[in-house]
Amino acid sequence: MNKIQSVITGTGSYIPENIISGKHFLEHTFFDGGVKIDKENEEIIQKFADITEINERRYIDDNQLNHDIGFIAAQRAIEDAGIDKETLDYILFCHNFGDVKLGSNRVDMLPALAAKVKLQLGIVNPDCVAFDIIFGCPGWVQGMIQADYLIKSGDAKKVLVIGAETLSRIVDPHDRDSMIFADGAGATILEAVEGESEEKTGILAHKAQTHASHADMLIMGASNDPAEANGNAYIKMKGRKLYEFAVITVPQLVKQAIDKSGVDVKQIKMVFIHQANGKMDHAIMKRLFKLYGEDTIPEKLVPMTISWLGNSSVATVPTLIDLVLKNKVDGYQIQKGDHAVFASVGAGMHINAIVYKF
Repeated sequence: MNKIQSVITGTGSYIPENIISGKHFLEHTFFDGGVKIDKENEEIIQKFADITEINERRYIDDNQLNHDIGFIAAQRAIEDAGIDKETLDYILFCHNFGDVKLGSNRVDMLPALAAKVKLQLGIVNPDCVAFDIIFGCPGWVQGMIQADYLIKSGDAKKVLVIGAETLSRIVDPHDRDSMIFADGAGATILEAVEGESEEKTGILAHKAQTHASHADMLIMGASNDPAEANGNAYIKMKGRKLYEFAVITVPQLVKQAIDKSGVDVKQIKMVFIHQANGKMDHAIMKRLFKLYGEDTIPEKLVPMTISWLGNSSVATVPTLIDLVLKNKVDGYQIQKGDHAVFASVGAGMHINAIVYKF
């Protein structure tokens, strides 16, 4: 009996050309609790880099919007898959702030960014349904989960899942945590494949959770500068509490997804995890393997781009997958038959994970 499987057939990404180093923040005035931080900016910037492993991040051009970079990544994924764009059944655009123009700090979510991308792609088929998913940083992983449901239901055969964000437009220049955030886009084509054998491929299992009682860890709030009175809201996070939450909860959820898939943890070749904090990601992996009674983490398990791309929210995981599949992350390669995990954590607080076989 044939079984429908959800398989990635194409990937694409867009990495902005504007490289933003620590020097970009030398003239900023940082506040904490409404009080100016009494340290030299060089010290603040260096300590931040030591904690997060972020040395550079990427920002979009002044004339670009979020749907523009999502379109570029989507176009590249379609070309990579070699499909006719008119055969797409769904376009899912995963983001958090819609389109934000330079200097406006006002979000634009109507029409949906997915619809804007459909228009840019020139797709005329009305049966290609386009909608957005707002799920914090785990948005793209959740988009893939939703796409899997659509495919497994028989309602879709080809789904385009985009993860794109322009966090540079929504950060508070007076908040040192803003140095974490970046811009970028990644996209994937997920297709229905008829499996004639018992050997499964593609998405094997997934798991998601919402810890709403911890939602205050990542919210929108006023500037750290007490003198600012323009009514703008910026992305805000409680870094230490978020770190502790992620290190405890993410390994537990990833384990549930792995156990659900029936795959032995030792079969996991690679973990594509949300690029939020380098040290946090390493701690999550260490705790995951501890849950299986393993004291050491396999080498070349977790490819990282955070040091030069920063945290582009929903774009980090699909961008990372695209770069690895195209041999653009030194020392990391995926072979046919390899098992991998896609995992993320973010505003909500949402956590999710997918177990995938290439």
